[in-house]
Amino acid sequence: METNHDFIWKMGGQQGQGVESCGEILGHVLAQEGYSLFSQRLFSSRIKGGHTTIALRISLHPVQTIGERVDNLVALDQETVDFHSPEVRDHGIIIADSAFRPKWKRTSDKTLLALPITDIAKKYGSLQMKNMVALGMSAALMGFPKEPFHRFIAQRFEKKGADIVEKNLMAFDEGMASAAEAMKEIPPMGHLENPEGRNQMYLLGNEAAALGAIAAGSRFMASYPITPASEIMEYMIRVMHEVHGTVVQTEDELSACMMAMGAAYAGARGFTATSGPGFSLMSESVSMAEMAEIPVVIIDVMRAGPSTGMPTKVEQSDILPAIYSGHGDKMKIVVAPSSIEDCFYLTQEAFNLAEEFQCPVIVLSDLQFGLCKQSVPALDMNRIPISRGKLLTKDLPALDPAAYFDRFCDTEDGISPRTVPGVKDGMFLSTGLEHNSYGKPAEDPKIRVTQMKKRLRKLQSVCEKIQPFTIRTQEKSNDLLIIGMASTNGAIEEAMEVLEKNGARINHLQLRLLEPFPEEVLFPYIHQSAKVLIVEENATAQLKQIFKSHFSCHDKFRSLLQYDGTPILASTVVKKAKEVLG
Repeated sequence: METNHDFIWKMGGQQGQGVESCGEILGHVLAQEGYSLFSQRLFSSRIKGGHTTIALRISLHPVQTIGERVDNLVALDQETVDFHSPEVRDHGIIIADSAFRPKWKRTSDKTLLALPITDIAKKYGSLQMKNMVALGMSAALMGFPKEPFHRFIAQRFEKKGADIVEKNLMAFDEGMASAAEAMKEIPPMGHLENPEGRNQMYLLGNEAAALGAIAAGSRFMASYPITPASEIMEYMIRVMHEVHGTVVQTEDELSACMMAMGAAYAGARGFTATSGPGFSLMSESVSMAEMAEIPVVIIDVMRAGPSTGMPTKVEQSDILPAIYSGHGDKMKIVVAPSSIEDCFYLTQEAFNLAEEFQCPVIVLSDLQFGLCKQSVPALDMNRIPISRGKLLTKDLPALDPAAYFDRFCDTEDGISPRTVPGVKDGMFLSTGLEHNSYGKPAEDPKIRVTQMKKRLRKLQSVCEKIQPFTIRTQEKSNDLLIIGMASTNGAIEEAMEVLEKNGARINHLQLRLLEPFPEEVLFPYIHQSAKVLIVEENATAQLKQIFKSHFSCHDKFRSLLQYDGTPILASTVVKKAKEVLG
C-alpha cells in the first residue's frame, strides 16, 4: 500500500449533528499518537443549524495551514456533497450517510461510498452517535488502529456510565467494520507511517493566548463574550480558580476594558479579550490608559467587518483601528503573533511590554488563529521571564505630609517610576486629564509639552524589547520580499517552498510589531528587495498603507488582498508572486 506523508480529512453537516466533536476526537487521538495536526472549523453565524465543516490535516512534519486538497470527505447531508466534493483529490474517497440517499455525478476518479451512518447510530439508541460511527469509518479509511480511539472514547464518556461507554465503542467498531468491508471493493487510498514520539500540545490559538496570560502572571480578566474571542474567557473561567485568579463577565466591552485597567492600576496584570465591534467600544478607555499610563493588555481576535459583518469568518481589518483607535496622539503598542504557538509567547511579552512602557498593549490575533487548532511543541512556561518594569513596592523616600509621590516625573527614557495603591509613601493622583508630575490636573503649556514628550519618548526603545518580525532570508539581494502578519504565515511559508523550487530568489518577513513601527530595522530588507508583496486579509490594504507611510519607495509595494471570509491559500500566494515577478 502507498505511503503518504500528509492526509486531509474533512467532515460536513448541519450544526448540532456532532461534526465538530467528531473532528475533536480524531484530532486529540492523533495528537497523542504524535502526528502533526492543523484543524479548521467553518460554521455559520447562528446558534444551531446551518452548514458547518471541520477539516483536519494530519502530517508527519509540522504544518501551519489546512492545505488545499481533501483525501477523505465525510458527508452527513447532501449540501456537504454538493459544496465540498470538488475539493476532494483524484482517487480520494467520499463517505456519505446512506440515510439521505446521496446524489453525486461521478466526473473523475473520486469514489463515493454510501454507508449506513444513521442506521448504525439508531441501532445503538441515539442519533447523537452518528459522529461516533463516522469516526470509526474515518479511522478505517485512513488505516489507523482502533486501540487509541477506544482509550479516548472510554475516558471521554466514563462519567456517563459504563453503558454509554460500551454503546459508543460498539458504534465506533461497527462504523469501522462497515467502512473496512466497503473498502474491499475500491483501490487502496494509502496510509500514513507511524510518527516519531513528540512532546506536543493540541490547542486553539485562543487557548494558547489564555495560557500565555496565566504564564505571564495575570490573575484578573474582565471580558464580554464575542465571537471569535470568547474561548479566551471560557478557558480562563475553567482554569483561573486553580491559580487563585478572577474572571468577570461584564455587561459590555467598555466595562470590561475599564475593569481590566482598574486591576492594572491596582497592581494586578489585568487584561481583556474582544473582537472588532467590542474593540471599537473600548477606544475611549484605551485613550485614558495612554494618558494615565496604565499597563493594560487587550487581545483583539479580528473577524470580518464592518459592524457585525461576518462573525465566524476570518479577516484582518482591525490593523489601522488598533493603531489609531482613540482620540489624541497615539501612545500604545500593537503586536501580532506569527503562529498559534506564538499566541502563547507573544501574549506573555505583551504583559511585560505593558508594564515596562506603562501603556496599553494591543495583541492583534485573528479568527484563523483563534478558532483553529494546531499541534505545537510543549509550551515552555519559563521562556519569557516576568518583567514588571519600574514598579516600586517598598523602600520609597518618605513623603512630606502635604506631598505626593512623583509618579509622572520627567525621565531620560520617558518611563517614570510607578507605584500602586497601598504602597507606603507611594500616593499619587491618576486622571484622564493632562496633569503634572504628581498627577494633579494641569493645563500649563509647559507642563503639557513636557508630559507629551515624556509619553512619546518612552516608546522609542520598544523595538529593543521584542523581536519585531521573523525573517526567512535566503539572500540579502532578492527578487521579491513577501510580507504578512498573523495567520497568513503558514500559507506564505508553504508558497515559499514552491517558489524556491522554481528558482526564485524570495524572502519572507512576518511582522510581529506594528506600533511603534520598526522602520529602522525594516529598512535594509525593503531596500534590498526589488519588489515587495504584502499579503493581508482586508479590502483596503491596511498593512500596505502603513508601509507606504514609512517608506518612500511606493513603486516597490504590491498587494495580495483577500476579504471573502476564507483563509488565504498557499496556491493563491504562489499565483500572485509569479504575477508580480513577471
